Amino acid sequence: MSAKKAKKSNIPPEKLALYEKLMATRPEIEPKGNKNPFTSLNGNMFTYMDPNSALLAIRLPSEEREKFLKRYNTKLFEAYGAVMKEYVTVPDSLLAKTGELKKYLTMSYEYAKTLKPKPSRKTK
Repeated sequence: MSAKKAKKSNIPPEKLALYEKLMATRPEIEPKGNKNPFTSLNGNMFTYMDPNSALLAIRLPSEEREKFLKRYNTKLFEAYGAVMKEYVTVPDSLLAKTGELKKYLTMSYEYAKTLKPKPSRKTK
């Protein structure tokens, strides 16, 4: 029996397609990662789709984060047992509403621009 090739991602194709559709609304944002789709700017991640839960996390500034949590009755994002304090969990119902979610992607991108750049960990 031969070994099977690892899948690109455990995220259902329809959810990945919704994430890609959202990213397409802002062509200046370059999605990264195959198994763990995410976006980052100057070394600061601002969106992340968890391959285990297939949930989308968006990083928002404090005031907008609180409004989002209340409006969509959701919670801070958890990954690998840790709460990601600046990230909200995007409900699946909202992920399907690209037009509505786009404003939060824009907020997240603008917030990432205000964060201190992190040095790259890549070695060449």
